[in-house]
Amino acid sequence: MLSPENLDAPLLATTIQLAIAPVFLLTAIGAFLAVITTRLGRVVDRARSLEANLPEDESLRALTIAELNTLDRRMLLANSAVGLSVAAALTVCLLITVLFVSAVSALHPDQLVPVLFIAALLFLTAALTAFALEVRISIRTVRVRAELLRHAPRRAGETHYPG
Repeated sequence: MLSPENLDAPLLATTIQLAIAPVFLLTAIGAFLAVITTRLGRVVDRARSLEANLPEDESLRALTIAELNTLDRRMLLANSAVGLSVAAALTVCLLITVLFVSAVSALHPDQLVPVLFIAALLFLTAALTAFALEVRISIRTVRVRAELLRHAPRRAGETHYPG
């Protein structure tokens, strides 16, 4: 166990240095979570707004329900990205814990370090993939109508839409 007489300061310093890279990864995951949850909140707000104001007209109602279906897919992907990001963050925390336990105790679960790091990266990769799919759906479905853009005033040098 850790006691003042068997504390190896250089080993502890090295362990802290090794733990810095996972801490940066943890910080990046936290920032990524902030982005995802913000997008998720906006999608949820839009879905609630549409649900509260379903039109009576059947054709408009069908368009609204189609948009709600798209929003539901986006929410599913965003929620998956959040869950996978949290799993990645927890895995990084466990990795940091294993590094310190290995440095300051008689236990040496060193074989867990690469496994945990790879698991964290796999969770993060899956989260980024879910996020990319959500963004792709968003880009495909959120557009300004072309007829509005064609007649919009433009400054000199800006690209004009074909008439």
